[in-house]
Amino acid sequence: MRPTLRAALLGSAFALSALMPVAGAWAQAAPRDTLVALREIDADNYDPARTTSQSAGWAIYMMADTLVSMDWDQKTVKPGLAESWTVSPDGKLYTFKLKQGVKFCDGKPMTAKDVVYSINRWIDPATRSPSKWRAGQVKEVRAVDDHTVEYELKEPFSELLTQLTMYFGSVVDQATVEKLGQNFGVQGFNGTGPYCWGSWTPRQDLVLNRHEGYNWGPPIYRNPSPQIGKVIWRVIPEANTRLAALQTGQADVVQEIPFFALEGLKKIPTVKLQQQPVYFWDYFVGFKVDKPVVSDPVIRKAINMAVDRGPIAKAVFFSAGEPANTLLNPKVQDFDPDAAKLQPSFDVDGARRLLDEDGWKAGSDGIREKNGQRASFLLYGIQNGTNNSMMQAMQADLRRIGIEMKIQLWDATVAWGKLATQEFDAFTMSYPYLSATDALSLYFPSANRPTPNRMNWVNEETDRNLLGARTATDPANRAKLIGEVQEQITAANVWVPLVRQQLWLATSQRVEGARPHGVYGAALYKGLDIRLTR
Repeated sequence: MRPTLRAALLGSAFALSALMPVAGAWAQAAPRDTLVALREIDADNYDPARTTSQSAGWAIYMMADTLVSMDWDQKTVKPGLAESWTVSPDGKLYTFKLKQGVKFCDGKPMTAKDVVYSINRWIDPATRSPSKWRAGQVKEVRAVDDHTVEYELKEPFSELLTQLTMYFGSVVDQATVEKLGQNFGVQGFNGTGPYCWGSWTPRQDLVLNRHEGYNWGPPIYRNPSPQIGKVIWRVIPEANTRLAALQTGQADVVQEIPFFALEGLKKIPTVKLQQQPVYFWDYFVGFKVDKPVVSDPVIRKAINMAVDRGPIAKAVFFSAGEPANTLLNPKVQDFDPDAAKLQPSFDVDGARRLLDEDGWKAGSDGIREKNGQRASFLLYGIQNGTNNSMMQAMQADLRRIGIEMKIQLWDATVAWGKLATQEFDAFTMSYPYLSATDALSLYFPSANRPTPNRMNWVNEETDRNLLGARTATDPANRAKLIGEVQEQITAANVWVPLVRQQLWLATSQRVEGARPHGVYGAALYKGLDIRLTR
């Protein structure tokens, strides 16, 4: 398939196989008792309430704790700062019993008041948190005593515990926040996590030091205490340089691995590779259902039938991604198998027949027309190698059935603004999620237009079922309602699911105990159980 695309990507792979020595002042073996983790980009800040950056989350999970934690299966909620909790029969009152002996990095004991402050700061309009919706419709969060927190909602929120595993709800120290103001998470940080803020040189290094005395890590780990003295999150934009540093022992951990490099890395004895088999990060194309051409459900169905996801996953992701043949990952909580049956199968001839029967006839240039309108639409997206390659492949697939897809990919600095407009007919994006309700409640409520509901999907039944799923107190009822949403969206072909990204973690030989986690894309999560042999 697509020999030109495949050849170009393989050319990149061959270039990687001849890795150059790592340049720069840090080109030396990683220091003893220091874990050097490499990443592609830095974050704008490390304040959990003010950023949704994946890169920020990787470090915040180490510097701070949340009330509850996520198990490796990405479904089961486990204790965090709360050792136990109860939920009232009406689903509106959560009572958390906090662990005792927890301290901030500056040695101050953490109490229920700190939890109350952190949640209230998160949802305060003045904070302007882009993630505050994840806290639910809060009525009041209050401290009953030093180790008991009551979290009261205006309406039930079936996703609350799942959402509270995310770093956005991290507990932070009020005095440090008030001292640093807008520079909290920029010039300093004070949390209860296994590692403490050391220093930050933007676009270079974030240095974290072991939180001495920390022993309250989530029960998913064998050892609740950090085993490493220091963690350095180092920014190395160039993929070749990151992998060269790992192979030569100048770095210990790389999560952002070029897809084409995986097979080669498996053969390198100085590198350990692990995959998290349960990981929810998908790529898709969405349609503005009220725009010309793509407003036609026949066009949308034909497009879904014409896209050959298998070769795209193989050519673009080098088999490090799985073809997405359903709206959501079948492993996710409340996945609906009946919705999966409604997803059109790959069938080029069937797509052509469908368009023929609906009156879309081929024009002189091969592009179909109906009632004087060409089967042509404009797609927006973020400019990067993955999107470039996937959209070119999809464009070629659609051209074969007589549909023209024009592509406009934007630099990330302007792309999000462009994706909030009505200028385009379709868009491509990737996103993480933790459950079916989490995924669809973000993108499909009518009130979420123009973004993140970039599809302009307005449907009373969808809104009613999404609200019902979010406020359900019975898991079976939630699954039923969100299943109906999955069936409705799938049948309408609002999205073209493309590829499910895999999560891989590459570590040096001296690293032991590392296991990729994956919550909000964070492979290391708390970084517990990791040891260095030298």
